[in-house]
Amino acid sequence: MSRRLIASGVGIVLLGIIGLSSIFTVQEAEQAIVLELGRFVRVENKPGLHFKVPFIQTVSYFDKRVLDFEADLGEINTKDQKQTVVDTYTRYRITDVLKFFQTARSIENFEARRPDAPLNALIKSNVLQVFGRVDLATLLTAKRAEVMKEITKRVHDEMERFGVEIIDVRIKRIDLPQQNADAVQQRMETQRRQEAIRIRAEGDKESQRIRADADKQVRVIRAEAEQKANILRGEGEGQAQEIYNKAFGQDKDFFEFWQCMQTVRDGLASGSTRLVGMPSAEILIQLCKNPRPGQTEPRRAEK
Repeated sequence: MSRRLIASGVGIVLLGIIGLSSIFTVQEAEQAIVLELGRFVRVENKPGLHFKVPFIQTVSYFDKRVLDFEADLGEINTKDQKQTVVDTYTRYRITDVLKFFQTARSIENFEARRPDAPLNALIKSNVLQVFGRVDLATLLTAKRAEVMKEITKRVHDEMERFGVEIIDVRIKRIDLPQQNADAVQQRMETQRRQEAIRIRAEGDKESQRIRADADKQVRVIRAEAEQKANILRGEGEGQAQEIYNKAFGQDKDFFEFWQCMQTVRDGLASGSTRLVGMPSAEILIQLCKNPRPGQTEPRRAEK
């Protein structure tokens, strides 16, 4: 009885082992290839339980998601013979798992950091070719995005034979070797100083031009203002004389008296004439009738 139980137990265990060996699971983010003694049998893309021949058939799994790969490409020369230390990262996806298995066998082999590894070798060769046609200054500006688009397209076209879609290739880091960095920095500083001197010179020239234009406008405005003032002053004096003539012509005695007062004021204002004694109307009248040498008689109003 015990032998039968042992045999039954062994049989159950063997059936369990066989059953488990004939079942495999594909996850949502996976795709699988079923191999029979190393030869391709089929591809399983749908997630869930699947069956295979136990002990004869094996399963290899591959990721369906977008994968990232970082590559240290070492020193790369640019068009202007500047050595750069470049690191890149690549995003790709396996679109044809059978072709990928036949060419690369596994993701580990595909991403290996060996010079002969497919992904690393193709990225480096294309970066070398494209950077060899571009100056370092271009790689340090926004134009670098166009350069990386060209590299992405070239790598994508070559990766189709591996069943891989290259989504993007970007520069993670681009530096200069230390011995070149100092020289480039000095040259850039010299260029910036020269540019600053040129800008200052242009600014001084423009400042002088603006100042000269402003001075010219000031002179023109001042001359026009003085001309207009002279015209207005002449017109005012003419109108004043006309008013005086009309007013003094109406009363001859008042006009002569006013002229007499003007003569006395002018004579005493010079500082060389002194009046001694108490001033009176008679003395003032005598001064008006007998002016000092060089002084003209009071002008009479014209009727």
